Amino acid sequence: MRLRSWLAGAVLPLVLCGALWLVLPLGSEADSPQARAGSLQQKINTTRGKIGKRKGTEKVLSSDIAAYSSKIRKLQGSISTLQTREQKIQTDLDARRAELAQTQKDLRDERARLARLKKKLADGRRILAARLTDIYEADAPDLVTVVLNSKGFADLLERGEFLNRIQDADNKIITLVRSAKKDATSTAARLDKLEARQQQLTAIVLQRRDQVAQVKNQLIGTRVGYENTKAGKQKALTKVRGERHELEDHLDELQKESAKVQAQLSGSLPAGPIKGGSGRFIWPVNGPITAPFCERRAWEACHPGMDIAVPIGTPIRAADGGTVRLAGPAGGYGNYTCIQHTATLSSCYGHQSKILVSVGQHVSQGQIIGLSGNTGFSTGPHLHFEARINGAVTNPMNYL
Repeated sequence: MRLRSWLAGAVLPLVLCGALWLVLPLGSEADSPQARAGSLQQKINTTRGKIGKRKGTEKVLSSDIAAYSSKIRKLQGSISTLQTREQKIQTDLDARRAELAQTQKDLRDERARLARLKKKLADGRRILAARLTDIYEADAPDLVTVVLNSKGFADLLERGEFLNRIQDADNKIITLVRSAKKDATSTAARLDKLEARQQQLTAIVLQRRDQVAQVKNQLIGTRVGYENTKAGKQKALTKVRGERHELEDHLDELQKESAKVQAQLSGSLPAGPIKGGSGRFIWPVNGPITAPFCERRAWEACHPGMDIAVPIGTPIRAADGGTVRLAGPAGGYGNYTCIQHTATLSSCYGHQSKILVSVGQHVSQGQIIGLSGNTGFSTGPHLHFEARINGAVTNPMNYL
């Protein structure tokens, strides 16, 4: 409550001074160093915003590219699996086709044999028909007639043998006709069945191969689409990165120009390089620490910040980006500025010779917010630097 009371008392004079400044006559404000500083800072903030947007776009594009790369790798794995499967099916298909070709060759051979059998059958039928005609036209000799008409025993034997030969010939013709007909019928049926089976198996294997090839081609098409999309995003990423690099170069120029203007405004010392650490804060000034946090003194049990020795007029940088909540005289702190970085974390700067920011202004990390001095209760030129959590002081080294 005590801190809030004197901070409120420090803000009121600033508001009155601001109101008085508004009614005073102004010169050529657009050409003044103050106007240039404000314009440059606005450009710096705008450029940083653009850089931030492009970094965000780069992050999104990089994530998209990584996702598409992962998809492409998975698709390529599936395509390779399908290619292996397709090759196996093709090998099976080749074997089936070879088997079908052999079956068709056998079928041609059997059909040729069948043609020969049919010819033999036709010949047999013709001979049989002639024989039947002969039997019909001539009475078949019986045994009595042969015996009575024979001229002797030798002639009888000869005539009996002749009859047996005629009967054997007739039996052979009939057997040949029956066998040829049966063989021809069974061979034709067996070969037709075998060819139909081979045709069916070959068609099934061919269908399997075509289905696998179709799926593989679809995956290849999808992969090509992913690769095209990835290439487009890669091209966009390259463009955004180029734009960001240009903006960063432009930002460096703006910051150099801003530093020159700040020097013109204050006649101050050079700001020097930005000094970072392992925490989120950068060092507000470069100099030796003459008093650590919570050092015990005769007039206070715990010094609420750390003191960094620098000459009067040394530019003070914002330890982190945020919004200015206090900017003005504050008792023993002298000219005092506090910047709120998060909902709980703030940094404060005391004993300034000059404040270069105003309440409500947004500042970025590294921006010059004032000049070091010896105002307030101070034993020599230095910067009093504080870190506060929910308004309570804490060791700034935790954030440097």
